[in-house]
Amino acid sequence: MPVAKAQMTIRKPVTEVFRSLIDPAVTSHFWFSRGAGPLEAGKKIRWDWEMYGVHTIADVKEIEQNKRILIEWNGPENPSFVEWTFEAKGNGQTFVTVKNWGFSGGVDEAINSTEGFTYLLAAMKFYLEHGIEPNLVMDYAPDARVVPKA
Repeated sequence: MPVAKAQMTIRKPVTEVFRSLIDPAVTSHFWFSRGAGPLEAGKKIRWDWEMYGVHTIADVKEIEQNKRILIEWNGPENPSFVEWTFEAKGNGQTFVTVKNWGFSGGVDEAINSTEGFTYLLAAMKFYLEHGIEPNLVMDYAPDARVVPKA
C-alpha cells in the first residue's frame, strides 16, 4: 500500500505550529479557505477550498496535544488517513511530518498527495515564519479555480 509523505522544519515553537492546523482561523491563511471549527478528537469538521469549489469532511480520530493529529477524510467515496506529527527541536523550531495512506487510487494518488502536502508545508512555513500568505494552494491549479459570479 503506497504512503504519501512530506516533511519540513518550521522555525516556530511546536505550540504555534500545532495550533496552525487545529485552528481554522490560522489554517485558512495558507491551506483551505474555510474550516467549520477547530479540530477536536471525535468531531467531523468541514474544510472548504472555495477557490476550487470543493470541500471535505475531516473526521478527527486522534489528537495528542503538540505531538500528533490523525484524521480520515474524503469519505465515504475515497477515504484515506492523514497523520501529522510534530517534533519540537531546539531554538523554537518544529519538525513536521505528514503521511497520507489508504488510497483507493494507488500509486498515482499517493504521488499527487505527496505533492499536495509538500505545498501545504511550504505554505505553512511561509505564513508562520514570515507572515506572508503565499497562495501556493490557490496558485497550484489556476485553470481549476471557480470563477466568482459577478
